[in-house]
Amino acid sequence: MSVALMTDKYELTMLDAALAHGSAHRTCVFEVFTRRLPSWRRYGVVAGTGRFLEALNHFHFTKAHIDMLHADGALSDTTLDYLANYRFTGTISGYAEGEIYFPHSPVLTVEGTFAEAVLLETLVLSILNYDSAVASAASRMTAAAHGRPCLEMGSRRAHEEAAVAAARAAIIAGFSGTSNLEAGYRYGVPTIGTSAHAFTLLHDTEEEAFAAQVAALGTGTTLLVDTYDVTQGVTTAIKVAGTSLGAVRLDSGDLGAQAHTVREQLDRLGAHNTTIIVTSDLDEYAIAGLQAAPVDGYGVGTKVVTGSGSATSSMVYKLVARENSAGIMEPVAKASTSKSSIGGRKTGARLLIDNEAREEVVLVGERDATTAWLSTHPDYRPLEHTFVDGGTVDPQWTGREGLDRAVARHAASRAELNPHALRLQSGDLAVDTTMLPVGNL
Repeated sequence: MSVALMTDKYELTMLDAALAHGSAHRTCVFEVFTRRLPSWRRYGVVAGTGRFLEALNHFHFTKAHIDMLHADGALSDTTLDYLANYRFTGTISGYAEGEIYFPHSPVLTVEGTFAEAVLLETLVLSILNYDSAVASAASRMTAAAHGRPCLEMGSRRAHEEAAVAAARAAIIAGFSGTSNLEAGYRYGVPTIGTSAHAFTLLHDTEEEAFAAQVAALGTGTTLLVDTYDVTQGVTTAIKVAGTSLGAVRLDSGDLGAQAHTVREQLDRLGAHNTTIIVTSDLDEYAIAGLQAAPVDGYGVGTKVVTGSGSATSSMVYKLVARENSAGIMEPVAKASTSKSSIGGRKTGARLLIDNEAREEVVLVGERDATTAWLSTHPDYRPLEHTFVDGGTVDPQWTGREGLDRAVARHAASRAELNPHALRLQSGDLAVDTTMLPVGNL
């Protein structure tokens, strides 16, 4: 399926004007970054890169698209002919998916002609802004869980396609599974789910419902014990499933207090290995608040798929360098109040001392200059990777392989942070960022 019309109209009208002027084929460098993080976050998580690269392979204009645009009347025949034959042939690089990022980190760099690159703005931002917001929230949740599994189950609180993207982004940030079957199908991630209150209410008694579920799913299943009375529900669950019951789920009330009571009850009944899963509008603060409770896992829905207070990452796509009329590349920058940008191509690197991140440096300059700088500073881990070369997408960053790489990258990147960076309270960013011009700009 083509995704070429998942864009804003002004991308095409800019192209139309640039083609008429003769500047459309000038080489340009566009950069994706955010100017700030939410005050309560000390770092962000890059997510969506793999999805964007997969979409890029489907960014082409069909005959039906061209006919619609022709009927609209806003574009010239020259532009319509260009769009009919559009294929991206440039280079795309940036931070690996799963990497930690900060304000002004050059998360993604798109290099090509203005005509090729300007058309990708909306697609890039719509994917990275949402996926990174979900992954950033999910990372705080898994950090707060301190190794206890987090399970994504927010599909009913999101657009159907956003639900799949959210499940993928949550997995990148350390979630163990998702209730979304489409995410499981597309990316091969573990799927979870047993029953809701409706299943218990369907039957004449709670015992009948539990017996039906155990008969179908085995004693390793998870029984939802709070439809009526939790204490009675636990008693009935063990009566039906025996002490080998996999887990019980609590979905309402004071989860912390109930978890203590249920744990004591399970142990008295001999179900020492039956775990306790809690759900019910959890976020990172609720998860942290349950650390002292005998909870074995967390099911998270609404708060993770909505970014837990920040549904977008506020990333922007800005032109930072372009070929002038004389054919010479030069930096360009926006000077608008509170929305300024920094001109020049950029590359990120992170200073590691004893495997701990101490500084992020954003090198501003051409590739040769940044490569030379990095070669003489081995304590700085380079953050830029090439995803697309000559229009060809490197498949290692897409599909299940790309997702596995992203999961590993996030775990390694977060492990580099000082433990204080994982605190949930508002405060300083995990590391400071330095902008460093190199070479001749």
